Amino acid sequence: MERDTMAKSALRKITTALLAPAMALGATVGLASAPASAAVWNSCDQWGNTSLNGYTLYNNIWGSGAGSQCVWANSGTSWGVWANHPNTGGIKSYPNSKKVINKTIASLGSLTSNYNVTVPSSGAYNTSYDIWDTDYDYEIMLWVNYNGAVGPLGTSQGNVTLGGHTWSVYKGNNGANEVFSFLRTSDSSSGSVNIKPILTWIAGTKGWMSSSETIGDVQFGYEITSSSGGLDFVTNNLAVSSS
Repeated sequence: MERDTMAKSALRKITTALLAPAMALGATVGLASAPASAAVWNSCDQWGNTSLNGYTLYNNIWGSGAGSQCVWANSGTSWGVWANHPNTGGIKSYPNSKKVINKTIASLGSLTSNYNVTVPSSGAYNTSYDIWDTDYDYEIMLWVNYNGAVGPLGTSQGNVTLGGHTWSVYKGNNGANEVFSFLRTSDSSSGSVNIKPILTWIAGTKGWMSSSETIGDVQFGYEITSSSGGLDFVTNNLAVSSS
């Protein structure tokens, strides 16, 4: 996303600090953990990004106290990240791949995604979709797996089965936008999500947002709090499609 979009996202993800200050990202670390086959793109830059196959990839190191992180990509749907963030509180980064939708909830015929990831057994992180309206007033997070000392913003709204999964739902506000978090009740490293029924439930059943809201970005990535010593997060395959 653009810098102003990053700032809006960061307002939700930290409680006391502004966006991370400039930090020294070790230029000599990270990419040794990338796949043996040569990636078509890689970056260790804080805001490194590129467009591949209809997706935009972001390194996106935004949190306070972050360490080093490098992202590599074979395509927009096959990519990964090596991250070495200290074992301290607060989200450090959200490396992700983004697909732009730009359709209202009411006009969406379908919105689906398939994912397949390899994630570490240590560290503190979540693997999640981050879905935004075009005005960045509403954020919908879908956590498909999570590990360590991480948790959603807001208060529990109970469980619901939607889009092929059962989720624990949380509703909150970070002072800049509404946040609806759906945490899968059991971890998953691969599967498919039917996103449209989730949006319809939020807008139609619960009335938390209007069905005339335009869905802009569907992002998928890793919200990393700590990965001390260096950990690999690999998106083996990702596909987002809409009609």
